[in-house]
Amino acid sequence: MLQACLNGARSPREHHHLPVRPEQLATAAAAAVGAGATDLHLHPKHPDGTDTLEPHIVAAALRAVRAAVPGTPLGVPTGAWTAPDPQDRITAINGWTLLPDHASVNWHETGADDIARALLDRGIAVEAGIFSGTDAHENFNRSPLRDRVLRVLAIVTDPTHRGARTTATALLERIGDPPAPVLLHGSAAGTWPVLNLALERGLDTRIGLEDTLQLPDGEITSDNAGLVTAAIALREASRG
Repeated sequence: MLQACLNGARSPREHHHLPVRPEQLATAAAAAVGAGATDLHLHPKHPDGTDTLEPHIVAAALRAVRAAVPGTPLGVPTGAWTAPDPQDRITAINGWTLLPDHASVNWHETGADDIARALLDRGIAVEAGIFSGTDAHENFNRSPLRDRVLRVLAIVTDPTHRGARTTATALLERIGDPPAPVLLHGSAAGTWPVLNLALERGLDTRIGLEDTLQLPDGEITSDNAGLVTAAIALREASRG
């Protein structure tokens, strides 16, 4: 599985094609799926580019993207940066009028079990975010919801080209025997080395402007579809 992460908690000032508005997300989603992505992760945003879980903004983003790529699974984040108080995030989730197929929950953040339960109660699948350099794997292994997640997101926070692969290997060792498929991904200069490791290990992968603005050769990508195309090429090369 190749998930395209269309925007992330970035500002549109960081890239000229970072999608923010619903119609931009729809265009980016269609291009990414056309290039080979099979799953989408997007951050609903206020017009200024800041992330939000407000029901009307989530609904507008999901409605536009679903119209552009019907049948493609869509996910959103529930990270603490969207609203510091976990109860505020749960209130937002309970107010959603249009539901994503899945949502990520970061298990190093306070209230992870409660947020995951709120999602599951609404029929939304949970991606368990396990960040390197945190106690997320320990928290997740103790969670009563551990066996109810859709997938485990192994998130490598080491942004360096040389160190990310080593950090990723250590993270996978800490995760151990997961209860669901693992999607391994990196960030910044560590994105492509981690993606290559995921391909070597037969894990699910992710790419998009949330994780990196650069192609494997260091050039700035024109858009999400360019990153997806590069990831597909690496996957095909890995298969010989």
